[in-house]
Amino acid sequence: MNLSDFFEENPSGALAFSGGTDSSLLVWAAAKYGRNWHAYYVHGAFQPAFELEDAKKIAAYCALPMTIIEADVLSDPRVTANPTNRCYYCKHTVFGLIRSAAAGDGYTLLIDGTNASDDEGDRPGMQALRELQVRSPLRECGITKQDVRALSREAGLFTWNKPSYACLATRIPTGTEITAGKLQKVEQGETALFELGFSDFRIRLRGDMALVQLPESQFSQAMEQRGEILSRLSPLFSTVALDLKLRL
Repeated sequence: MNLSDFFEENPSGALAFSGGTDSSLLVWAAAKYGRNWHAYYVHGAFQPAFELEDAKKIAAYCALPMTIIEADVLSDPRVTANPTNRCYYCKHTVFGLIRSAAAGDGYTLLIDGTNASDDEGDRPGMQALRELQVRSPLRECGITKQDVRALSREAGLFTWNKPSYACLATRIPTGTEITAGKLQKVEQGETALFELGFSDFRIRLRGDMALVQLPESQFSQAMEQRGEILSRLSPLFSTVALDLKLRL
């Protein structure tokens, strides 16, 4: 089936919305093919400010109602301990909040933006989605990430070429405690790099050091802007290093 089939068969429901490319396409499809869909955005310490702004823009563009749910993900010690299955506990919290809010609004069906390219074996959060009975229309329809971008471009969504952006918690090594201060430093540092014109990058924390991971095509730009990078990142981190191995 395709997305139009899915929303014709399921005209009403709740949509977990992150503001990213995948769930943005679902918001558009739900508004176009569905009859009574509602988006839910969970705002917490793991999401940078721009994600919420992007979500607001897409929801307004598609004229789909959106509810913002505040979540204190750092209150769960199973999450802040940052084990290898941290994503499982975090997803349980986030989607549990969405399911509760959606049920209060009269919705029983909950969907998310997992696509057919996502590797289930490498995503412990998918176990939580199964346990919470969350459906993934893009995956069910066999729609890959490449397909999502093409369909989003056709739909006029500005997110069609938005870089993939994992949550801020992924910047902290597994087994290292996650704190609000660490997340804020990473967000401030990545915002600075974005403002300097970089894209598709990550800042990985290594103690108090910022390990900057850039596509190889942007290495020369980093060298040219070395002074500006240091002036923006040095107040946040004791050391700033460029990772010569591309592992985004």
